[in-house]
Amino acid sequence: MIGPGETAGCLRPPVRGLTDEYGAGFVDPMHAHDWIQVLYACSGVMSVVTPSTSFVVPPQRALWLPAGQRHEVSCRGPVSLRTLYVDPALYPDPPPCRVIEVSDFLKALILKTVSFGADYDPQGHAGRVVTVLLDEIAAMPVAPYGVVMPGDARLLRVCRAILAHPADNRDVDDWARVAGMGRRTFTRAFKRETGMGLAVWRQQVRLMEALSLMAAGRPVTTIAFDVGYDSPSAFTAMFRRAYGVPPSLYALP
Repeated sequence: MIGPGETAGCLRPPVRGLTDEYGAGFVDPMHAHDWIQVLYACSGVMSVVTPSTSFVVPPQRALWLPAGQRHEVSCRGPVSLRTLYVDPALYPDPPPCRVIEVSDFLKALILKTVSFGADYDPQGHAGRVVTVLLDEIAAMPVAPYGVVMPGDARLLRVCRAILAHPADNRDVDDWARVAGMGRRTFTRAFKRETGMGLAVWRQQVRLMEALSLMAAGRPVTTIAFDVGYDSPSAFTAMFRRAYGVPPSLYALP
């Protein structure tokens, strides 16, 4: 994913959009851009990993990436992507990486901005649309699609294995052996680096995966087993504790 004219050192107009179509299994290795990126998937699910956080970006959500943020993008299936490149000069103190909700209005603004192409008059109609676009992005709530990643390579090996297979039910002792650490050392190190214990971290991964699968239209009964629960009722109870409502009432497009 290469930004338009990144070697030029500046963006004029200050926001530009690109359309890309990626096949299942596409991986864009760790890289960074000179500009802020907003990655929006019209359809399909992306995984985006930075050195400190792992995100899942389901359909009708967007990922905000500050300029210079190293990241890797992979596509679980076909992805229809719309990317906005934003001049970092507009944000002297930009927000950190985050997945945001995308309202119908914001979706229309993203698609309209992409349709302007590389050259438009920032002082004309297109420029006014872009101003509203940036205001709408700033107003969107953050969505719960990210988990903190540890810096320790041994713990990172464990976290990547769980992210790849959220239904893996191995216990703390098993994962400590995967990390090549004693149980006590493992549990202390994991909490120090992620801010939570392994069980809570894995639950967040499962919730993140479940929300992604729900957004893709998978039935709750199937999702429950896909993310490692013994029954749909156990999954529903966990989901209700986390979000206050059962999966059937959670607002997804």
